[in-house]
Amino acid sequence: MNFADSENVAALQGELNDVSAGAITGSGALDVVVVIPALNEEGSIAAVIQSISRQIVREIIVVDNGSVDRTARLAQEAGAVVLHETRKGYGYACLLGIAHALRNNPDVIVFLDGDFSDYPEDLPDLLRPIEEKGCDLVIGSRMLGNREPGAMLRQALFGNWLASFLIRIFWGYKFTDLGPFRAIRTDALRRMNMNDPTFGWTVEMQIKAAKLGMKTIEVPVRYRKRIGESKVTGTLTGTIKASAKILYTIFKYIGAKV
Repeated sequence: MNFADSENVAALQGELNDVSAGAITGSGALDVVVVIPALNEEGSIAAVIQSISRQIVREIIVVDNGSVDRTARLAQEAGAVVLHETRKGYGYACLLGIAHALRNNPDVIVFLDGDFSDYPEDLPDLLRPIEEKGCDLVIGSRMLGNREPGAMLRQALFGNWLASFLIRIFWGYKFTDLGPFRAIRTDALRRMNMNDPTFGWTVEMQIKAAKLGMKTIEVPVRYRKRIGESKVTGTLTGTIKASAKILYTIFKYIGAKV
């Protein structure tokens, strides 16, 4: 069930927005682990970790994906568990983080980027639908939230629109974003059997949620200009590779079993 297609979405969104972003505090009822894939984020990683409330999150895992700067050391000094994934790829880093997190079987795993473009303070907004509404997957939508001008380049905006449009056409689930800031129940994540090693990882998760009939919703999140250059949309090569992989992933799952 995709709440974006239900009659209750307006009411649910209203409940989520009763308190301004960043002002909601979690109840602590959920056992939450955060996974942060990172590549050369020494200018931002400490700020990301320090912005995550430890009253809500039990463990912060930073997966260093082959950084040549001080990302790993600064993350460890900031209080994160640091893992090293030498195979380059966003999905590879996320998968290693998941494997470590699942050792203690948390209720929820949260993913966000290490470039400080996301607002970790918005995390309670992602957890609330899981705790109170029984949602399986919550996507932090930059399209629905407040974006700093220039935080998302035109190619990223178009790519999000196209991927979301295709998911709705093929599987009937309405998304507006493939945003990296997301929370998912551990039992739902296990059912997905995630395996994409690179740029198709986020869209794979949303497609599998749709194919498995999971309860999903998007909540508005804030978004700002990242610290440093994007590894994906910051270069023409990165943009082309990411776009091609996302489209390949979408069409690969048409008619395929999860």
